[in-house]
Parts: sequence; C-alpha cells; structure tokens
Amino acid sequence: MIKKIALLLVACITILFLWDTPILYPLQMLVVFFHESSHALATILTGGSVQEMVLVREQGGHVVSLGGWPFVTLSAGYLGSLGFGVIFYVLSVSKRYQKWMVLGTGIFILLMTLFFVRNWFGFGFSLVAGGVFVVAGRYLADDWNALVLKAIGLTSMMYVPHDIYSDTIARSYLVSDARMLAEAYGGTTMMWGGIWLIISLYAIFSVFKWTLISADNEEKHANTHVI
Repeated sequence: MIKKIALLLVACITILFLWDTPILYPLQMLVVFFHESSHALATILTGGSVQEMVLVREQGGHVVSLGGWPFVTLSAGYLGSLGFGVIFYVLSVSKRYQKWMVLGTGIFILLMTLFFVRNWFGFGFSLVAGGVFVVAGRYLADDWNALVLKAIGLTSMMYVPHDIYSDTIARSYLVSDARMLAEAYGGTTMMWGGIWLIISLYAIFSVFKWTLISADNEEKHANTHVI
C-alpha cells in the first residue's frame, strides 16, 4: 500500500511539475475537449441543441447552444471533465475493459468532432486524437491501454481543481462558467467556484482511496493460498 501511495504521489507531482511544458500539451487539450463535450452533452440531455463546439490552441474553447437547463449546462464543464477523469482512472486499475474503453473513447471523440466541432484547429486536433485512441484500443496490449487511461484520468482530475481555482477564485473577474452561473442564479463567481472546487477535491480523494484499497485487496487475495 505504501509503495502504491508513493507512486501515485510521484505521478501527481510530475504532472504538476510538467504542467506548463509542451509534454503535457496534448493531454491538456484533450481535457479541454472533454470539458467542452460535457457542456454539449448536458445541453442535449436537458432538451437543448448545440450549434457549435470550438477548441483553441491556447487551451480554451466554448460551446454555442440553444435551450437546455443553464444550471446543468454551466456546471457540466468542470464537473463533466472531472467525471471523465474519474471513469478513465477507475477503469485503468480495474484490469479489464481497458481496450474497449480506449476504443470507445476514440469513437466518442470522432463523433463529437464530426457533429459539433466547427473550427479548423479544434477539428484537426480532435480528429487526430480520436484516430489515435481507435488505433490504440484496437492494437495495443491491455497494459498499454491501461497506461493511456491512467495518464488521461490523472491529468483530467488534476486539471479540474487547478482550473477551477485559476478561473473562478484567483481570477474571479474573468468571464467563466461560474460567473455566468452567478449571474443566472445568484451568488458570486467565487462561491460557485468554491463549491465546484470542494466537490472536485472530495471526488479525487475518494477515487484515490477506493482504487488504492481495491488494488491492495486484490493483491492480498491473489497471494492467499488454500491448504
């Protein structure tokens, strides 16, 4: 257990250390894709329609939509990308379904791209990302697909509280999801950002705790012999 905790801490620290380097840029853009996709999916699921989804090279983007429930659609960005990260990370340590998850993620990215992405950079990046996932899911071994899922899951989970703090607390003057939510439903940008930050930190802690305990129990079970 101690070794697993140490490895997890090293991985998280490494991600934070490399945060503003080109090494993590593709992963960060992928997390932005999931953020904007969450807005789009929330819009559709609450009865609205998506006009366009845009990703820009400065690690940002937006979704233009009609209808939908603003409380859900505005909250879906950060919490949705957190949800993607949690799913990826949990499946990366489950020792099954990794290939199907990676393949399914590639198909999902390609469909969202074809239906909604409407700018050249976003379309090109998402098309390549979706293709890479499809190829990985189809041809890579389970261990490599697990590594892909774990890298994306960790990056996505680390990204969410970092971006929530940056966009809604440290720079609360920015036009953000939290600011639009405050204008629509009351409260302040920092209040909504603080709520999302607490939810994200609790979710990340719970996922790390659950996966570490599950892995430890599996290891003990594997080492148990009946005489």
